[in-house]
Amino acid sequence: MTTATDTTPAPQAQAANSFAMIRTLSGIALVSGVLLALVYQATFDIIKANKEEAVKNAVFAVLPGLSEAHPPVAFGLNPDTGELVELASDGDVLAEGFEKIYVGFDDAGQFVGVALPASGQGYGDVIRVMYGYTPAAEQITGLKILESKETPGLGDRIGKEPFLDNFRGMDVKMDDARESLLHAIQWVKHGEKTEPWQVDGISGATISSTAIARMLRESTQRLLPAVNAKLDELKDAG
Repeated sequence: MTTATDTTPAPQAQAANSFAMIRTLSGIALVSGVLLALVYQATFDIIKANKEEAVKNAVFAVLPGLSEAHPPVAFGLNPDTGELVELASDGDVLAEGFEKIYVGFDDAGQFVGVALPASGQGYGDVIRVMYGYTPAAEQITGLKILESKETPGLGDRIGKEPFLDNFRGMDVKMDDARESLLHAIQWVKHGEKTEPWQVDGISGATISSTAIARMLRESTQRLLPAVNAKLDELKDAG
């Protein structure tokens, strides 16, 4: 008569195997963490420089007529007071909630306008943009996408023509007290734009184009009064 052999490992062996597996996984996790930290440290300055260059290019793109001889001056918006504070240098670290704007000047050192940030949830992820504003004309002069993960071929059309034409000469006139917009920026279906403060939507990319209109509406309502309240100081910043 054949007797079956019990092949179940002894409790001690099971514990040893579990410990070995945990030790191996812990070692892998430790090595991976160290490698990620080293990669982060090695690429941090490069990534930061690339982002700063992208922002600089965006400022010049949305404010036609800026001069390299008179670099834009950075200001930070204090979220608690709603006031703009000039930064000692473009590299200043802002407190949490601060938004950075850039004041631009032409070849003669004359004030041209300001470049302002806006962001909001799109279809794929958060969209970040920079847009130009000229207080004299009370218009938005251009828009540049800084960060977007919208669907290629659909949502990514927010960064291309003809959609970007919406933001050349967009009406953002303010009331006499310069405290609020006469007409809030408004999204409309493609082909139904009748007013210069409206955004002509993109067929097939409703969420993405609506997001742009919404974030600009919120940004202009918050930032333009602050800009106009400090306009004389901004003009003298160059």
